[in-house]
Amino acid sequence: MPSLVNNLPALGLGCWPMAGPMYAPDGKSLGYSNSNDAESVKAIHAALANGISVFDTAVAYGAGHSERLLGQALKGQTQARVITKIGIGIDEQTKALSFDTYTPEQVAGDISQSLARLQRETIDLLLLHINSCPVDQAELLFDEMDKACEQGKIRGYGWSTDFASSAKAVTSRSGFVAVEYAMNVLIDAPNMQALTQSSGISSLIRSPLAMGLLSGKYSSKTTMLSDDVRASDEGWMQYFVNGKPNPLFMQRYNAIEELLRTDGRSTIQGALGWLWGKYDRHIPVPGARTVKQVEELAKALEFGALPPAVMLEIDSLIERNHAVDEEDRER
Repeated sequence: MPSLVNNLPALGLGCWPMAGPMYAPDGKSLGYSNSNDAESVKAIHAALANGISVFDTAVAYGAGHSERLLGQALKGQTQARVITKIGIGIDEQTKALSFDTYTPEQVAGDISQSLARLQRETIDLLLLHINSCPVDQAELLFDEMDKACEQGKIRGYGWSTDFASSAKAVTSRSGFVAVEYAMNVLIDAPNMQALTQSSGISSLIRSPLAMGLLSGKYSSKTTMLSDDVRASDEGWMQYFVNGKPNPLFMQRYNAIEELLRTDGRSTIQGALGWLWGKYDRHIPVPGARTVKQVEELAKALEFGALPPAVMLEIDSLIERNHAVDEEDRER
């Protein structure tokens, strides 16, 4: 599979925030609030204009809407690289998601539907979107992805998972080229970093800005809108509790805020610089929905990695319990 990026540091754009409404089986909102299609298309074009050419979406984002929006915005843009994910059921009319057991028989059809929504002949990278899928079940799904590779429908595949042991079990597959996992300056992921660096597979970083906490926009008094996923109290929602920033992560953020601003960076640019300081081949995929947000993200490419001394000072100020953090992410 061709490289997702040609130069380092590398940056992608996450498309969940621009996907619009989507709902859990119990009716809870799993989308971000305030998305606007016209602004999202402008943001995608701004990403391309500012050196961001990797776009990370999923069938589940907006129950198909994110893929359709991306297909519209990227039509004719041959330099763009698209990552999408399968494994979660959708109803495009009601925007409802379903989390029933995903079977190998569903893979080919879902790939074809994604290609149609994206208006593309080939998907650059297809990820399994089931974090805790048992390895033996995942192997059967990857067998179907191998067939799609042979047919030219996808260039390579991987897994969106926080379980390093699961990813390690399948890295020997020739078509398995990437893993996407949660990592940011507030929660490290040493086991997955070790795996990606030793195996040579691509390291895609989701939640690099801790779902917005690292933007500096929020305080302990902030309450998210009721239709925002960060107010959902889903079991895996660690950055926000009862719709408010998690006090533990706010404490960590406050301890390192000024260090993230090193050399005139914004806290967002510093957070991305921390990831590149950890490993220069990390590809963060922060979410955005406006041109202004995209332009701030792209500026991080000019700053690059945080200086080594700053990296050391940040690590000295944040007390991390990796076992607890990784258990929280894997729920």
